[in-house]
Amino acid sequence: MTNQVNTTDPAAVDDEVRRVFLDLYPDAPTALLSRAFADCARLYRGEYAGYRACDTPYHNLQHVLDVTLAMARLMDGYERGRSYSEAIGARLFGFGIVAALFHDIGYLRHRNDTRHRAGAEYTLRHVSRGARFLGRYMPEIGLPDLAQVAGRVIHFTGYEIPVQDIAVPSLVFRLIGNMLGTADIIAQMADRCYLEKCRDRLYPEFVDGGLASAGEVERKPAVLFTSAEDLLRKTPSFYHTAITRLSDHLGAAYHYIKIPFADHNPYLDEVAKNVRYAEQVALKGDLRLLRRVPPPREASAVLLLSTRNGAQRVTWQAPAAAK
Repeated sequence: MTNQVNTTDPAAVDDEVRRVFLDLYPDAPTALLSRAFADCARLYRGEYAGYRACDTPYHNLQHVLDVTLAMARLMDGYERGRSYSEAIGARLFGFGIVAALFHDIGYLRHRNDTRHRAGAEYTLRHVSRGARFLGRYMPEIGLPDLAQVAGRVIHFTGYEIPVQDIAVPSLVFRLIGNMLGTADIIAQMADRCYLEKCRDRLYPEFVDGGLASAGEVERKPAVLFTSAEDLLRKTPSFYHTAITRLSDHLGAAYHYIKIPFADHNPYLDEVAKNVRYAEQVALKGDLRLLRRVPPPREASAVLLLSTRNGAQRVTWQAPAAAK
């Protein structure tokens, strides 16, 4: 989003998160962070025992990396700006990064899953599935005492449990949960290709998940969107709902990100730009106004970008991931 980090590359995001971490905690070990990044990349690429590769085009590895980077920046801002409030500390900073990396892991299918043809079919219960995964994974990385609370914290990103009803053992975990839920919203809505991704990637996921129709004449009760156009038309109203969630339910944690950016919040600025453009698209009723090309899934691919009006096109070659 800020053009500072390639968020299609797990190694690049790992490097940036470790830089932030070591600026805060110079003597703390970073092995946990790199282990979590490596395991996350293996899972999404289908290289982790027992799991198929990610097949959800919107909730993919780049989305997870975007959210994780935003989460690191939020925790960084909180740690640097707090006065008398409780510190997060190195161990719980690492916990927050793990929760961000695996907050959507519930979309991934097990290799022996023959009942579902796509991970998006788990849309309505993917957070609970992710919580069960973290219950097994946290002991593997040396954090068995945080296994249960990890499953609760990722519920701050979903709608299976109202935020106020999520039970956490202390205020610091509610703080981390608020930041994680915030990162999940602002990272995706600030994406320069957010609207194109909604049209081309999120809508098909919603169809698979039962939240959108695929041209059926009769509308089912659970269906929120009847077409990709309908999804784009409703994006501005979703924005207002998201702002309420950010401010009232998630403790206005988005303010913490201003400290790493010199009292400026580039995420909310980009969100506002996307919403304004969505309003223009809805007014004109022409989805061809969405011309940006989202990055491919693999970091080594060539990405063709364009401006909203198509006036400029550039080619970008992402750096190869570290070996």
